[in-house]
Parts: sequence; C-alpha cells; structure tokens
Amino acid sequence: MTYTEIEYDVSDRIATITLNRPERMNAFSEQMLGEWADAIRRSQDDDGVRAVIVTGAGRAFCAGADLRATGSEDRVLLADLSAGQRRNSLRLSVHRVPQALQYLDKPYIGAANGAAVGAGMDMFSMTDIRFASDVARFGMSYVNVGLVPGDGGAWLLPRLVGLQKALELMWTGDLFNAEEALRIGYVMKVVPHDTLLEEARAYAMRLADGPPIAIQMMKRLVYRATDQNFMEALEAAQAAFTIVQSTEDYKEGPLAFREKRKPVFKGI
Repeated sequence: MTYTEIEYDVSDRIATITLNRPERMNAFSEQMLGEWADAIRRSQDDDGVRAVIVTGAGRAFCAGADLRATGSEDRVLLADLSAGQRRNSLRLSVHRVPQALQYLDKPYIGAANGAAVGAGMDMFSMTDIRFASDVARFGMSYVNVGLVPGDGGAWLLPRLVGLQKALELMWTGDLFNAEEALRIGYVMKVVPHDTLLEEARAYAMRLADGPPIAIQMMKRLVYRATDQNFMEALEAAQAAFTIVQSTEDYKEGPLAFREKRKPVFKGI
C-alpha cells in the first residue's frame, strides 16, 4: 500500500507510524484508517521490527473523527442513515485499527505530541506504553457532540485510570493536560516537547535490544489475563514458558551473564 496520510519508517528495528494530516489535526479519514491498520499489520509481519511507535505530525496526535467530513468521506458521523445502514459503520472504518492491533504482539508505544481527543484519545489508549509531550492535551469529548465512545474507550479507559475516573472523564468531556494524565496514571512519562520522539525511541531501543520472543509472549500473557481466571493464567504462563525455553535467546541470556557481557538476542 502507498501511504498518503501517514508516514511509515523503520530504523534500528523500530517502526514509527506518524499520522500525517496536520492541517486537520490528524483527524482520521477513511484513507488514514486503512493506512494505519495496514502499517500495524506490516510491523507485525516484519521480523526486523521489534517495537512500534505511533505519533502525530504537527500540533496534534489525533483529533478523532473528522467532523468536517461529508458524503462518501465518512461512514461514521453521517446522521441521515438508518440503523440498518449504519450497523457496520464502525466495524468497517475506525475499528480497523484496534482489529489490527489484536494481532500486534510487539510493543506499541504512543508518543502524544499534542491533542488526543475523542476517538483520538481512544486510539492513544490502545498503546501499551504512553509518553506525552508537556504540551499534550487529552479529552473524551464524545459527550460534547452527543455520542458515546465508539472506538473501545469504554473498555480501555477504566482499565487505565479506574472506573470512577473513567466515568468522570467520559461524562464531562473535560480536557486535561499532560501533568494530570501522569497523575492519574494515564501516561507513563511526560517529557519536554522537543525531546518527545527521542525519549520514546530510547525506550523502544531498550525493548528492541531485549529478547523479542519473550517480550512478545509477556504482552500476550498480560492482555489475555484480563479475561482469564487465575488458573487459566497459570496454564497460559506454562505454555509461554515452554515456548521461550526452546529459543536460542534463552541460552544466550545465561551465557552472557556468565561471560559478563551484554546479551545479543536474535529472536530465534
């Protein structure tokens, strides 16, 4: 696929997806959603990629759905459709990104360079680790336009900040800044705006240097555990343990420790 509304770059085993509609604050179009989902799948299929960063161009991460889109540009926001006509409107458009992410077991790191609101905040909530520029702003703004979270926000946000805080943010639609996002545990770290990507890449490089199969299996275990009881989680851990013990990286780690050197993990 040729990308026109995102940028996709791979260097040093890190893929960077940059949302690239700065003139619309990276509000997503049908075209952007398709490219974004394709880039996620491409990252997963590329054995040379060990971590993925997603960020935005310009002054926003993502302003959510493009409220100025009309006609065939958008299947989500049009009001003059019947329930039958719009029954697949989310599934076939904005849900393509979280659907693609269900198969991404590599670290997916968010770098919020500016506003992440509405479905844009939902998209940011889908990342595994979140960095925020000190000028970033967040908001579950659906209520301001008479909508409910349509991109998984009602599932994601309570798991990140707790039930009570999630409801407050959704019911009020209030914007909050990066420091508040850090205080409530929504982001892991707030950094100066000019060093955002540098900080995110440094973190991604640390993960890229690690044993990729073990890191990917950890991600699977953590996310699957949200829907498992403890005994099911133990059984899943046993299966994952068996897999990683069969890798060359499992031999390399202890060997490097004995030889007092940094391990070189090859993902095999």
